[in-house]
Amino acid sequence: MTATQSSKRLVPPKQIPQIYPGAFTESSIRWLIFNEKTNGFNCCIYRIGRKILIDLDFFEDWIFKQGGISNEL
Repeated sequence: MTATQSSKRLVPPKQIPQIYPGAFTESSIRWLIFNEKTNGFNCCIYRIGRKILIDLDFFEDWIFKQGGISNEL
């Protein structure tokens, strides 16, 4: 196993609202997954059979690319 593989932060969709309270609901994450091919969210998702896991690093990058968060003070 390489360093890149061991450092992945993968979580199921149900945990996203706990990690980012107030920002996302489970329903909003499910909507993003359902529309993944049109909104570019497919870069954040790993599928293992029916199990879906979200890579938090890619998820945070995807959020910043949407233009919804500004790093300016």
